[in-house]
Amino acid sequence: MNIHAVIPARGGSKGLPGKNIADFCGHPLLAWTIAQARKCLAVDGVWVSTDDGAIAEIALKYGAGLIERPAALSTDTATSESALLHAADVLQDLGQTPTHLLFLQATSPLREPSELDAAAGTLRDYNMDSLFSAAPAEDFCLWTQVGGQLQSLNYDYRARGRRQDRPHEHMWIETGSFYLTEVEGLRRTQNRLHGRIGIQQVEPWKVFEIDSAEGFELCRSLFASRLLSSMPNPSLQPS
Repeated sequence: MNIHAVIPARGGSKGLPGKNIADFCGHPLLAWTIAQARKCLAVDGVWVSTDDGAIAEIALKYGAGLIERPAALSTDTATSESALLHAADVLQDLGQTPTHLLFLQATSPLREPSELDAAAGTLRDYNMDSLFSAAPAEDFCLWTQVGGQLQSLNYDYRARGRRQDRPHEHMWIETGSFYLTEVEGLRRTQNRLHGRIGIQQVEPWKVFEIDSAEGFELCRSLFASRLLSSMPNPSLQPS
């Protein structure tokens, strides 16, 4: 496999303006995702796709390649798939021709490089076409509402019992932190998830992402207390 990591990071953000370049445990938020990808042994190249000059400067400063995303693909309604497909085209024009893209979201920084390497191994060993990071939902009591009717989804509220004794189905929470997708299938389906889909399991506390000021503080607290001491230094440049 020839895997290139792509980190979409557009400049416009209505929920939390400037979040990609805001200070996060001593470095811009984006820098941590770049560092995690660069530490991943399975990754052959790390790229930031952006329409924003300030983000582009940070991407280059912290050792990522730059993909200049067109304005038409940087609107509030533009899909992540459109950014990935554009990145695949640019990389092909540069002669890189990746077989797979590792799609990383800078706003979901609660991840470790070892998980990215494990994901590459999972996809290869189990002959997957795509996969996503997922946390088990067993510790959550999930409900669904159909019309006006509430139904317990992953347990029976009428026979609640002890959590550890419940006959759980395998239910997963898509964390949104990372996706690994085969480029040919991405082009064919226009979807990051296609063909034989798998998961890379992560811990439940890694489901949180940054969409608001509250989410930023929560992720920063978790990152500082659980990950910071073991993270690669974002400021290290290649020799």
